Amino acid sequence: MNVFAGQGDAARVMTLLWASPEHDGEHPAPGPKAAARPGPKQGLSVDVIVRTAIQIADEGGITALSMRSVGERLGRSSMALYTYIPGKGELLDLMYDTAHAELDSGHDPAGGWRAAITSWAYRLRAFYLRHPWVLQVSYARPVLGPHEQAVLETVLRLLDEARLPAPTLRSVVSALFHFIRGTAQTAAESRQAAEATGTTDQEWWSGRAALLAAVAPDFAERFPHSVRLSRSGQSGDTSPERFEMEADDAFAEGLDLLLDGVEAARARAAVSDR
Repeated sequence: MNVFAGQGDAARVMTLLWASPEHDGEHPAPGPKAAARPGPKQGLSVDVIVRTAIQIADEGGITALSMRSVGERLGRSSMALYTYIPGKGELLDLMYDTAHAELDSGHDPAGGWRAAITSWAYRLRAFYLRHPWVLQVSYARPVLGPHEQAVLETVLRLLDEARLPAPTLRSVVSALFHFIRGTAQTAAESRQAAEATGTTDQEWWSGRAALLAAVAPDFAERFPHSVRLSRSGQSGDTSPERFEMEADDAFAEGLDLLLDGVEAARARAAVSDR
């Protein structure tokens, strides 16, 4: 299920994103300490509400999130939350931006732009896998918060050394985000599928492969290139760990290919500048 950001009160949420001291980038990264603890009720604030909501989404996805569920986690009524945040639409924007605050912008450029971008890409993918609900928020319409913007600023800073023409740079940045987000989404959904269906990837593929062989005995003749591709990746190990390793390997290889393309674009730009 995809949801769209920016559906709440634009003026109110932009003020909360940019003007509130609780969202000035000085607070620690989201984590378990955002949860309500036994004992006296926690004092409410925008920050406490947002971090509690992040934890709920980390545990159960966007479908588990509501003003009521956040209020219950904090031992308060949902009405008590509206004093701080107008509604779920604004809450989602704040969650999305606050979660991005944990991404480190201090990548060492000493090893060159390619090494720095590789480090950034791996950290962004790991971030998506820690917070898979973020992948349910469409980035067709950005939140336009400071932490989301800082992620873009970081990749632009790291690519500055590549000296790409502006149109090429826009395409490269778009391709990087699409690739990282897309591969992370596939990995996250693979993990979620086993939990949601009660069937492991190994069981699903084994059962479907047997059925496919029965209903389409000429499959290999009809789709020889597909079969060749499938067999090239077979190791005999169908464990969940193997699926994770294959996803990691595919990410590494795909990222290298993408960055090879950036190198080629750099070379073309250098020739045209002569």
